[in-house]
Amino acid sequence: MNFYNQSIQFSQKEIAPHAAQYDQDAVFPKKIFDKIGEEGYFSLLIPTKYGGQGKGLSEHAQVCMAFAEGSATVALCYMMHNVALMCLSNHADETLKQQIFTDVIQNKKLLALAYSEVGTGTHFYKPEITAHYTDKGVILNGAKSMVTSAEYASYYLVLSPAKDPEKINNWIVPKETKGLSFALSTWDGLGMRANVSCPMELNDLFLDESYKIGAEGGAMEQVFTTVASFFLTGLASVYSGLSTNIYQEALNHATTRKYSESVSLANIETVQIHLSNLYTKMMASRTMAFEAARSYDAGEADAVLKIISARIFASESVIENATIAMRVGGGKSYNKQTPLERLLRDSFAGHIMAPSVDVLKVWLGKAVSGQQIP
Repeated sequence: MNFYNQSIQFSQKEIAPHAAQYDQDAVFPKKIFDKIGEEGYFSLLIPTKYGGQGKGLSEHAQVCMAFAEGSATVALCYMMHNVALMCLSNHADETLKQQIFTDVIQNKKLLALAYSEVGTGTHFYKPEITAHYTDKGVILNGAKSMVTSAEYASYYLVLSPAKDPEKINNWIVPKETKGLSFALSTWDGLGMRANVSCPMELNDLFLDESYKIGAEGGAMEQVFTTVASFFLTGLASVYSGLSTNIYQEALNHATTRKYSESVSLANIETVQIHLSNLYTKMMASRTMAFEAARSYDAGEADAVLKIISARIFASESVIENATIAMRVGGGKSYNKQTPLERLLRDSFAGHIMAPSVDVLKVWLGKAVSGQQIP
């Protein structure tokens, strides 16, 4: 757990003190990400032969969880950077790896995912943008919705139809590409407000074949191996970290808020039950996330089942914990005098983020009964 211990110190110093302001302003936390880059976290998953740290899913989970204890929205943006890097590491050719990894390490560039679309929503692996192939490359038209870190990331992974319309391709799109734009004014999220999740528009955007990740038509395998494993574990870790933050804030309020002249809220039996439930769900969520990551790194046969269940549990339990914590916080939290109202809003993103909890429950039910997913 060395990476968790190291990262929680960074989170408490550089992330947590600024979380409320970024939520209020609903702007991307650029200064925090400058610090994250300076500390070397951008290269966590880049293989050592390219100059990175060469770490795996366990370290990814630890850092994401630690960052989320300071700000879930910061952790969410960082998590997606790692997912994009891991997809490149496992599937891109050597030239593309060298290009992107060098830019990340030397210039502290951030990556993001641009997969979801309005029409297909949580089934983000069914892109509806158009892809016209020529002898020089591809021309993309359409829009992606809810692109986290929009305009602030330097590279975006974009799914499109392949030459065979029954298959899909995965592209990496530099921010400066002609025909790429963002509708920043549309973002006004309930929670996770600093991640700036807004639409990306592609207007006659041309990419040559060198920006395609992996073999022609091979993106579905990428999505359901590398991307799914690191994305779902990342989400489980982010919402487990948020659950930890919620528990800590509720505990602090219960032990410092005086119920009478000499007795705190924590002396009331009902509040004690609430704190017990908060702690139990928080610990279960953290344990499931770390176990899922460990199982994946160990190559265990049931690792995918553990990853899906960890994501489901973390996303559901964090909303339950936030609701319970608001009861502990009472009027002060309702009146936004504690961080719990902000953390409650952040918690609701867990249910809807693709793949949604409802979709994942179907997948898990199929997987445990020996059926094919998705």
